[in-house]
Amino acid sequence: MKKLVKGIIEFRQNILPESREKFARMALGQKPDSLFIACSDSRVAPNVFASTDPGDLFVVRNVGNMIPCCGIAGHSTADESEAAAIEFSITTLNIKDIIVCGHSDCGAMHALLAGRNTIKAPNLRAWLRHGEPALSKLTPSENGLSPVNLLSQLNVLQQIEHLRSYPLVQERIAKGELNLHGWWFELSTANVYAFNEAADTFVLIDEAEANRTLSAPIETWDPGGASKKKENEPENEQTLSF
Repeated sequence: MKKLVKGIIEFRQNILPESREKFARMALGQKPDSLFIACSDSRVAPNVFASTDPGDLFVVRNVGNMIPCCGIAGHSTADESEAAAIEFSITTLNIKDIIVCGHSDCGAMHALLAGRNTIKAPNLRAWLRHGEPALSKLTPSENGLSPVNLLSQLNVLQQIEHLRSYPLVQERIAKGELNLHGWWFELSTANVYAFNEAADTFVLIDEAEANRTLSAPIETWDPGGASKKKENEPENEQTLSF
């Protein structure tokens, strides 16, 4: 708490005078680039590793960077908070990209590996059920990842599948107006990895991968689940799904 309070004073004295004009503009409205769904873990700081400024990201953070599936008539199967953020970011802010970002050594993944039934806190125990589909897909890693880190990456992909269950997300993807991205942050190196469908793995976001991501066409999707393709992509070119 002491560090927070001192930080406010430092901000007022050293940063605010130079940023008043920018904050004044932002007070008129926001226009973020993306919806960023991340873990609540205090070590994960998107504004640091992605070099973002205030106003760049619309952010949802929770334990394990999870999104409950959509249920009947577009309603979330759990707490409405995450679903409301998805709806607001798409319908009001008109974002074009949603990023689900997991990280190494995630406490939520450790808890899933230990078993939800061992958790005494009732709300935490219930919340982690949204990560159990990823746990069911866990097999021994061939790339040297520890079980907790492999589960963390599987969970990122699982939560993207949960995102796809929302009719509004399906609609925007089908129109070629929305892209979904899976990222993973390695705490020990501060490197960020993105899921590459063609390689079927997470790859380091270096300059080459960044250029590939930025030049990729917007995804389109068959709401029936039969096919998925990229906008303007040749019909005979096979694509891979998460």
